[in-house]
This record gives sequence, structure tokens and C-alpha cells, in this order.
Amino acid sequence: MDLIHFRMVMPPVLTQRAIDLLTADPHVLNLVVLRGSAHTPAGDALECDVMKGTANAVLGSLRELEIDRMGSIAVDDVEMMFSRRAEQVEADEPSALVHTPLWAAVEAHIRAEGTYLPSFYLFLVIAGVIGSVGIMSNSQILVVAAMVVGPEYNAISSVALGLDRGNHSRVRDGTRALTVGFLLAIIVTFGFAVLSRGAHFESDAFQRGVRPVSQLIDTPNFFSMVVAALAGIVGIVSLTEAHASALLGVFISVTTIPAASDIAVSLAFTNWSEAWGSLLQLLLNVAVLVIVGFLTLRLQRRLWRRASRRTAAALGG
Repeated sequence: MDLIHFRMVMPPVLTQRAIDLLTADPHVLNLVVLRGSAHTPAGDALECDVMKGTANAVLGSLRELEIDRMGSIAVDDVEMMFSRRAEQVEADEPSALVHTPLWAAVEAHIRAEGTYLPSFYLFLVIAGVIGSVGIMSNSQILVVAAMVVGPEYNAISSVALGLDRGNHSRVRDGTRALTVGFLLAIIVTFGFAVLSRGAHFESDAFQRGVRPVSQLIDTPNFFSMVVAALAGIVGIVSLTEAHASALLGVFISVTTIPAASDIAVSLAFTNWSEAWGSLLQLLLNVAVLVIVGFLTLRLQRRLWRRASRRTAAALGG
């Protein structure tokens, strides 16, 4: 079952109002009140479990009481609960009240991932170098390995969220991180490819012009745009519904990391047309991922809100 656990600390003046609010909602379970047990800040502590679909409304009401300003609200997913009452409540409610995403948690997750520590740039550089080895050795396995390492979707989803919420600083920071990160990856990978060419480490087939991996990357077309659009949809849906996994990260990176690696390799081997094709592929795919991510996030939010309103109206009628 999908439940959200709320843990709150508040001054005593707000406690009874919070208790009245929570006890009036039939979708709130296991309310625990610990008066005078909180320190730093001093006050009362409340805990409860809320059905996921109604957690948005409950959280909004708690914030209207200014509990988050005068105290704090912590939110966690309930991984497992054994409760006949909870099972009965879930069985009696429509799907929209059971599975609606908690948007505050979705946005908090995207914001947390959209922090660009030195490791973000390091992983992007390492992914670029691994991808270049895969290209020069015609090894699709190594290209996939590069996709696993690449962290760029964190920045892409953060930019999409910034567009959705009108947060210009988030859009600016994410765009800067992507620009700097991919430039660093291309520069370091170019140096590695130049050294590899000078030492003749590239495969014989690659040297003879047999480059199936590279040719798939440096030829932007309708199909590559379709894949980028689908990757953008999958990425946002997986975030909002908490189904993200390493395999989804690989699918999303198929449109970015290989292109960055191929730019560097093509420049090192003076294949100007391939370098241009890969650059165009990278720019188009990042733009598509951001735009589709923004549109998917906004559409999902509207669809879930509409479903919740219809459900609430039906229950009220």
C-alpha cells in the first residue's frame, strides 16, 4: 500500500489545531501525539501515516498552519505496514487517492539531485572517456557502461523543474552545469583520443573506417529524436512515480554521453563531418530531453490534479 509518514515538531499553540485537522481526515492513520517531547526547538511532536493520494492536501493544510515555519515537517515513504485498517481504507478508495504522487517530495528529490558537486563533473568526464574507448574499439558494451556512469539527467530534470516552476536560477544553474560538464568531458576525452591515436590503440576495424558504433551516434535523424523524446517522458514519469532505476538512467543517457564522446573522438581523428553530426545530436537531444521533461511534468501534475478533483467530487456527491 502507498502511505506517507509525517513527523512534525511544533509549538504547543499549534498542537490542538493540528490534531483536529488530522483526526478529521479519514485517510490519516496511526496519529501519535507526544506533548513536550521535542527539543531544539522545544515543543510537541506528532507523527502519522497518510494515504499517498491525499498527502498533498494534508501537507498543504499543515503548511497553512505554518507548522513548517514555526517548527518542522519531515516526510518519508512507508516501505511496509501491516494494518487491517489501512488495507480496508485503501480497498475502499479510488485509485487516484491511492497513487497520486506527493509533489512536494518529487520536487524535493529533483532539487536534491540538482546539486552539482565536483563528482558530477568527474563522473561526466569518466563517462566521456569510457564512451570514447567503446567507440574506438567498436564495443557497444563499453558505450553502455559509459551511459551507466553519466549523471547528466540530474541536471536535465532540474532544468525541466525550473521551467515548470518558473525558477530562473535553477534553469541557469542546470544549464551552466550541463555546459561546463560536457565541455570538460569533451576536452579530456579529446586529449585521451589524441594520445590513443598517436599510440595506435584504436581497433583495426575503426582505423579502416568500419565504425558502426560511431555512425549510429553522429547521424541525427527522426529516430534519434523519437528516442530522446521517449527518454524524457520515461525519466520524468519514473521520478514522479518513484520507479527510477539504473536501467532507466542508461536509456536516458543513450542520447547524450555517446554523442559527447564521439565529438571528441571525431575531432581527434579529424573527422569533421562526424564531429559536427555528434555535436548536433548532443544539442538537439539535450534540448528535447529538457522540453519533453518540462511538458511531461506539467501534464502529469494537471492530470493527477484533475483526477483527484473528480474523485473528491464523486465522493462528496
